[in-house]
Formats: sequence, structure tokens, C-alpha cells
Amino acid sequence: MAKRRPAILVLEDGRTFPGEAYGSVGETFGEAVFNTGMTGYQETLTDPSYHRQVVVQTAPHIGNTGVNGEDDESGRIWVAGYVVRDPARIGSNWRATGGLEDRLATEGVVGISGVDTRALTRHLRERGAMRVGISSVEKDPQSLLARVRQAPQMTGADLSAEVTTAEPYVVEALGEHRFTVAALDLGIKRNVPRRLATRGVTTHVLPASSTIEQLLATGADAIFLSPGPGDPATADGPVALAREALRREVPLFGICFGSQILGRALGFGTYKLGYGHRGINQPVLDRATGKVEVTSHNHGFAVEVPGAGAGAVVPDQVIDTDFGGVRVSHVCLNDNVVEGLRAVDVPAFTVQYHPEAAAGPHDADYLFDRFAELIEGKTHSKGRSNA
Repeated sequence: MAKRRPAILVLEDGRTFPGEAYGSVGETFGEAVFNTGMTGYQETLTDPSYHRQVVVQTAPHIGNTGVNGEDDESGRIWVAGYVVRDPARIGSNWRATGGLEDRLATEGVVGISGVDTRALTRHLRERGAMRVGISSVEKDPQSLLARVRQAPQMTGADLSAEVTTAEPYVVEALGEHRFTVAALDLGIKRNVPRRLATRGVTTHVLPASSTIEQLLATGADAIFLSPGPGDPATADGPVALAREALRREVPLFGICFGSQILGRALGFGTYKLGYGHRGINQPVLDRATGKVEVTSHNHGFAVEVPGAGAGAVVPDQVIDTDFGGVRVSHVCLNDNVVEGLRAVDVPAFTVQYHPEAAAGPHDADYLFDRFAELIEGKTHSKGRSNA
């Protein structure tokens, strides 16, 4: 086996990790974050929410099943860089159409292998997510560090326009058509409209810059606010759209970044987590049922509600907003972060995690049923009021 080209990874606090080039040879910068998933690396790589982030995989063996043409969550790889410990020498799976490293190289994704990812993850857990550089062309860590510290930070980053669809498109319902949903694409994953389609929902996916008039012109019975990258504090346009939808009592469902947008629209603040939630094994309590779900996460920001300080138990009470009462519907059991909101007086709810999760888990798939029920309830109520 040919010897790999040396590479280095340098964090903005100066911590340096040596390794070998993996994927494309070159140099890249972004925010260093870690993902604890034991599977689903292809879905991770193609998730638009990872735009401008360098992903560290905590699972030691990556690439075992190669890559295929079915599991992408978008039309390209979005990560800014990729960090693994032991890349598979051979990918083996009956659906595989190629190898992971070849895919990374083809799409120009600079990565590094042979890194002590356990030590790197512990460092990020203790110090927090931070800027990072990977280079297989630069040998001097101090020179690379200087460029790392010049790279833009994730706080204040407005990235939706960089990942959204250029043109509207439609994903048709499977079987009998029941409802139409307009999805504001802030970085949507393909599995969202797929999960809606199985409920008889036709989804119109529109660019992030769309107006509420454009969304409702599709004949939408409801609006979906998609996941996506960046700082929700910068997304004033989508927040204004969500507030108008709330005012008109159009049914709303937001996931991840969309949850933060809807949280802001309800009058709450957002803040940056120390190192975020990223992985497919996060325990979340659904307060409506008392059940604990194992869920998929990918977020570095969260919604801040009154009475919920860092690590404090989120109060289970109705919070007054401009649009009536709101409850915190879901809570992360690891750190008490707000993981969902439910409006009491208008048809709107959110979750901070990913019920559409591919490659899993699927404990929270029922939330798409809740969305369909919310739309059905509003549709019946509208029908009665027009009778």
C-alpha cells in the first residue's frame, strides 16, 4: 500500500494533531465539531447543515460500506473538511458504487486520517467547538494557525442563501394526496419530503428568500421550516415570515434550524452551545407522552426560554408570547437543552432534532403524523367556519 502524504490539523487554540491526507490534497478551514454516530457517514457528509464545518468522526472505522447513489441527503458533500482515525482500506456493501475516499477526492473535500480522534473529541468537549484548519500542503503549524485565526466564525454566520435550492421543486405525495406543504429551504434534507410523502403530503420546496405570499401561492395547507446551517440570530427574513404565518394561523412545523427560527418568531432568544449536539444517540423526553426517544441531532445553537439557565431543568409551564401560550414540549436529558416547542393557541410546533433521521434512529418519526394531524385539524376547523 502506497505511503500517504503527511497532513496536519491545527485548532485555533494552537492544539495540533498530525496525520495523513485523506480525500483531496490541499487546505481547508471551518468550525471543528464532532459526530458520535456509529453509522450514516454518507448522510452526514451530504447534510447541508454541516456547511462550513469540519466534522470529526468519533467512530474509529469509517468507509467500511463505501458510498452509494441512494443515501445522499442533498446533491453534494457539504462538510468543509473530514477527520477520521482508521479509514477502511476496502469498502464492502451490496449497494456500494464506489469508495468513500474517492468520493471525497472527486468533490474536493480535504480530509485527514490517522488522527487520535478520541483526544481531539475530548479537547473539543472541554474547550468547545472552535475554528480549525487541515492542510496536506503546509508543514508549519504556526503558519497554518495564523490562517485559522483569520477564518470566519460560526457565530454571526448567515448561511441559508448558500445552501438553499436555486429553483422551487415539488415532491409528490405517495398514494392518495391529502395535503400540500410549502417548505422553506434553509438547508433541507431529502428525507424530509420523503417522510411527508408517505403521509399523503405533496411538498413544494422553495428558496430561503421566498415570501409568505410565494409559499401560500402553492396552495399550501401548512408551512415547514427546514433544518440548515449558520447562526439563527442572523435569519431575520425567515423569522419575519414565520411571524406572519403565526399571525395568519397557518399550521407550522420547524425542525432544527427551523425550530430556532420559529422560537425567535415566538419571541425567544437563541444561543450557541459549547460543542453542540451531533450524533444519532441523543436521549430526548417527549413531555406529552412521558416517553424517552433516542434521536438524531445536528445543531450548534439552541432556543433560550425564560427560567431555563445553563443546565437547569426547563420549567413545564405555559409561557406567554405575542401569539398566546407556548410550552417546551421536548427536553434533552443530557443537558436540559430545549428540544421542542408547542404553541397552545396557534397551530405550530417544533423539534430541535431530526425525526426524518437517516440512517436512523426512527423513534421520532411519529412527529410527521403529528404534523399531518395538525394540518387536518386546522383544515376541518376552517371548513366548519366557512360552512
